Amino acid sequence: MNRSRLVTLIALQCLPLCNQAFAEPLVLRGARIHTVAGPVIESGTLIIDDGRIVEIGPSDKVAAPSGAKVIDVSGKVIIPGLVDSHSHLGVYSRPAVKANSDGNESTDPITSVVRALDSLNPFDPGIRMANAGGITTANIMPGSANVIGGQTIYVKLRGYSPEQMWFESPHVLGGLKMANGENPKRAHGGKGKAPSTRMKVAALQRAELIKAQEYLAKWQRFREKVAEFDKASGGRQPPVDPDKKSDSKKDDPPTPPERNIALEPLVDVLLKKRTVHFHTHRADDILTVLRLKKEFGFDLVIQHGTEAYKVLDEIAKAGVPVSLTIPDSPGGKAEVVGFIEECAAEMTKAGIKVHVNTDDPVTESRFLLRTAAVTVRGGLTPDEALKTVTINPAQALKLDERVGSLEKGKDADFVVLSGEPFSVYSRVLETYIDGKRVFSLDNDSDRSFQTGGFASLNKSRLPEFKPLTPLPPATKAPAVPANAKPATADSAEFIVLANRLHTVAKETITDGVVHVKDGKIIFAGPRADLVLPAGVPVLTAANVTPGLIDAATIVPLS
Repeated sequence: MNRSRLVTLIALQCLPLCNQAFAEPLVLRGARIHTVAGPVIESGTLIIDDGRIVEIGPSDKVAAPSGAKVIDVSGKVIIPGLVDSHSHLGVYSRPAVKANSDGNESTDPITSVVRALDSLNPFDPGIRMANAGGITTANIMPGSANVIGGQTIYVKLRGYSPEQMWFESPHVLGGLKMANGENPKRAHGGKGKAPSTRMKVAALQRAELIKAQEYLAKWQRFREKVAEFDKASGGRQPPVDPDKKSDSKKDDPPTPPERNIALEPLVDVLLKKRTVHFHTHRADDILTVLRLKKEFGFDLVIQHGTEAYKVLDEIAKAGVPVSLTIPDSPGGKAEVVGFIEECAAEMTKAGIKVHVNTDDPVTESRFLLRTAAVTVRGGLTPDEALKTVTINPAQALKLDERVGSLEKGKDADFVVLSGEPFSVYSRVLETYIDGKRVFSLDNDSDRSFQTGGFASLNKSRLPEFKPLTPLPPATKAPAVPANAKPATADSAEFIVLANRLHTVAKETITDGVVHVKDGKIIFAGPRADLVLPAGVPVLTAANVTPGLIDAATIVPLS
């Protein structure tokens, strides 16, 4: 097949074919609804009209309007559309080849003039993969090779052009990407150019911000002179011509300063029209970022914040949110070896607003809910964890008047799930943006972006779609027998009572028991088949499995 024809076919595959709008009001009735703005509605109704939420509440209190399309979603779960505060979708498009690598203009360490807008590929298959994962809004950013990487763009994952995707807001123009730590040092210091140290990284950033302060002051003085001139002349003079050169005549209007488009984004930062999204991992680098914020007073989101748990008081005092990147396996990058699963919970306890991001393609947009589930394992409640991918990032992006929660009057951006948000068994069934369905698991083309195989031209080679895995019954650890001794790390012999014992060698046993002595299993089976030896320490567990085996690791060598 002709290569250009192949590329065209793949591009056509990436169009959102199920982008379905409903002419009449849409009513989704019977779902368990996590509004994020308030308590969970156990059996709720959500009514959508003209791209907005017009009503939401318990089904027995919300009536469907006449002529509405009613969909029964009983047994399902509805959550707000996910907000990803750190993504490179469209600027590092799939497939990951050099021609699609448009996120870092690494020819210069200071590139505030560049815009993610001008690299954004709306036909990136990753965007449809993000829809399949429930993401509706994203902060698309340049990379972190430069100390000032360029202008970010806030988008909804819809449409066929950056302009259609752009999330317009009266409160903010977007963001500005900055970075410190190893990335800019490696990108430029490795070429024998500045910066090669953390000192120089911070010095370059301060120097540019000071230039922006001076540039802003020039324009402020010019506008003051224009106001004085207009007052003195009674406003009868023609408007100022920016191309007109000063001729030093007293009666001429003031001449504007020379325009500097590289400094204008930094002026936006100083005026808080742009938020600084600062790539930073180590605790000492985070402190450097906070010093810059204190000196220049800009709005800030700490991006990554791997070691934020080490400087909780400083971050909380500054009132700065942290957008966590949670790699499945934090190996291969020295700055993330200090990652702990408890980081989000510790920050939340300290009063810090936490987001969880994808940093796509570092972690994949299809799995943002799975990634955020790590924070639950680290001690965050499921309700707080859901805020990390909805209302918290929406607030940091200053978009929370329209997205981030399910409330009357907000944009109809929401996700229908098969189960609870952080269950490994749950899947995204449908994703809606502005009341239009942009993903449906029932659509063969859409499903291939969730399960894989979207680029295949021979769909018959793909695995057959299987129905959703049923949720197994919940388990909890059995009670410890009366007068039983607790097991300790030093116990040479002990008993494990398990609600569910996964032997792997045979069937799973409900109400099982494992008897261990001198490092060996001497019994594993139903509890009814073993008389518990007197005086042997006991511990209990909801589930017991064999120890896991990693067949390929470099842990002892790394």
